[in-house]
Amino acid sequence: MEVVFFLFLICCFSSFFNPTIARGGEHQQSSNLSEYNGIFARNLLLEKEPSSRVDIARGYMSNSELEKAMKSFVRRCSSISRMYSIGKSVNGIPLWVMEISDKPGQVEAEPAFKYIGNVHGDEPVGRELLLLLANWLCDNYLKDPLATMIVTNVHLHILPTMNPDGFTLKKRGNANDIDLNRDFPDQFFPMNNDMDSRQPETKAIMSWLKERQFTASASLHGGALVANYPWDGSQDKRRTYTTCPDDKTFRYMANVYSHSHYNMSLSEEFQDGITNGAAWYPIYGGMQDWNYIYGGCFELTLEISDDKWPNAKELPTIWEYNRLSMLNLVASLVKTGIHGRILSSETGKPLPASIEIKGINSTVKAGDAFGDYHRMVVPGESYEVIAMVPGYKSKATHILLDDHSMSLDFVLDLEEDQKRKNQLLGGCICNCDRNKLDLIGVSGQNYNELSLIIIVVVVLTFLCVLFKRNVLLKQKYLASPKRTNVAPGISSEAPNSSPSVVSQPASLKSDLEYPDGPYADAEKLLADRKNGVNGVSSDDHDDKGGDKLPPESTPGFYLFLEN
Repeated sequence: MEVVFFLFLICCFSSFFNPTIARGGEHQQSSNLSEYNGIFARNLLLEKEPSSRVDIARGYMSNSELEKAMKSFVRRCSSISRMYSIGKSVNGIPLWVMEISDKPGQVEAEPAFKYIGNVHGDEPVGRELLLLLANWLCDNYLKDPLATMIVTNVHLHILPTMNPDGFTLKKRGNANDIDLNRDFPDQFFPMNNDMDSRQPETKAIMSWLKERQFTASASLHGGALVANYPWDGSQDKRRTYTTCPDDKTFRYMANVYSHSHYNMSLSEEFQDGITNGAAWYPIYGGMQDWNYIYGGCFELTLEISDDKWPNAKELPTIWEYNRLSMLNLVASLVKTGIHGRILSSETGKPLPASIEIKGINSTVKAGDAFGDYHRMVVPGESYEVIAMVPGYKSKATHILLDDHSMSLDFVLDLEEDQKRKNQLLGGCICNCDRNKLDLIGVSGQNYNELSLIIIVVVVLTFLCVLFKRNVLLKQKYLASPKRTNVAPGISSEAPNSSPSVVSQPASLKSDLEYPDGPYADAEKLLADRKNGVNGVSSDDHDDKGGDKLPPESTPGFYLFLEN
């Protein structure tokens, strides 16, 4: 009897000290964590695989079936979805993502949320539930208010499996036997800083956050029923509550999930069904803390089923238990928080600014395209919101946030030093972002003056060209040799009179008008000129014997008369 009681106590205490295999694996550090100079090494878990896992995946989609299901969804719901890859696993399997929005693939002034499933290969419930979530949104868009709100106001990105190789191998780690939830840079210990040794799945997630700005996110795990929030680790590696700057906001988000769940908030182990990661048990190199620190993304770790790999027949029930929680967490980005844009008073264009809350040591960046920001905070409290960007005067305002979201825009003025620099640059306002110089604009007054000057110069140039053309034409028609003799039948003018010019066609004026005159026709006139008859000198010929008068084909010629 005593032996039986002793064994019973061992079982109880072992279960008490090991309730956390889902999030961090067995935390008996002596057997599963190696240390290097007091710092946990990368491979934190060498889990022994159960021997009876031959049919455990029956009823779950394989990786190829999952990919087909995602492509089928995108074809069926093409108006509100698209599909793209963020990288590949160790074995070359694409890490496919579905984006759900009324404008998929477009950049909008809206918050973005991401769900990631199957971080650990032997926790596949999340990959199944995320496909069910996507199909539910598609089926209920424009029918259900919650579905319509999410699709219309949020860009939802869904990565059903982060660890497809681990799923195939039915083990926790990836194909290299690395726990991906221990593979990210860590704030407390200088681990995982070697980019070359980081796993391809981890690199894909990190690159994803550099390309896209996510307001919040959640990863889905199995083996417990609780919503976990930062910090996941502690400075001294002790199991103690370790708060992050936005602890109250994270607790609010975790409560949104747990209280929307069928029974998570009724947990006897975790009050309200939520827990601080380090208070549960500390881990290092986790994805949750890295998202918050380096991406400004508020991420939760959600344990959504007590069994890590439940029978597939239980999936519909697990989905119903988690459906409203998954929807409400995404919708909280729209229903609560502070949202707005940050613009320049000089140009009216968006600024790459940052938003801070006084008393909270955390910064949220505004988007590059629209200058939009989306700051998650606890509703029902007052805040001092500060907008800032280098080269501009910071602005702060006090708000009282009720149970709904608030829209709050900022228009920032240039600092005096920056104004003087812009004036020296000729009115150009330049914005340096990510080592790229972008010309943002020219002030309106200088622009109008420049336009007026250009118009005046163009008009004056046109008039000058026109005047010069007229002068050249006049010189062309008037430039002809003067004659000293007077044609017969034409009287000379008085002495000292100025020269006169008479323009007459050869067939109309002079002696050619008089049939009885000595020059009754032009041919005779030209012949007499050549022979020197009646005072018509041979000097009137050019050096080559040609006549200086216009040729016969010329419609007219000129007579220059001079006394």
